[in-house]
Amino acid sequence: MHSRTLTGKLVIASHNPGKIREIDDLIAPFGLEAISAGALGLPEPEETGTSFAANAELKAVAAAIGANLPALADDSGLVVPALDGAPGIYSARWAGPQKDFSVAMARVEQELGDRTALAQRNGSHANAYFVCALALAWPDGSVEVFEGRVEGELTFPPRGDRGFGYDPIFLPQGDSRTFGEMPPAEKHAISHRARAFAQLKRRLEDLQ
Repeated sequence: MHSRTLTGKLVIASHNPGKIREIDDLIAPFGLEAISAGALGLPEPEETGTSFAANAELKAVAAAIGANLPALADDSGLVVPALDGAPGIYSARWAGPQKDFSVAMARVEQELGDRTALAQRNGSHANAYFVCALALAWPDGSVEVFEGRVEGELTFPPRGDRGFGYDPIFLPQGDSRTFGEMPPAEKHAISHRARAFAQLKRRLEDLQ
């Protein structure tokens, strides 16, 4: 593994434009050219893993073998302990086939209300955290995984139109703004993806 180098093209094993943009921004300093799996016509593999890491591995390996290029996959989501860890690895699926995260955020709010009688009118918040697993895979099927996490709490109604996914309901610890209200550069500095990427970055430095 240590003899590998990484230059030129890197497949981003995702069909999510928001996610691709974020990862593209993060890998830009390494002079890597990001190509999305969608642009290469690669199908999205079924996510059958039981953890973020397992699903990231599955997607990265499929893209690396399919494109015969190194590939980077992200599997990330929102974990709400009061909902027994949901939506968790099903975070994207809660948004439905149209990937409408306003539906997903409304479901989180409803299920919190049903489960814990969360009353935003009383100013209460529910603890939550985002997890990101990044998997770097090679055409021979080998893979490495890097995981990051950011703690925070949920707020309703959603606020902000930046970011994507559940960002408008997530208040990172120590900040009064949601991820949906933060400028991208600020979010990138503290996000779960940035923390996973900090580990990946050290590995990329070894590979160049």
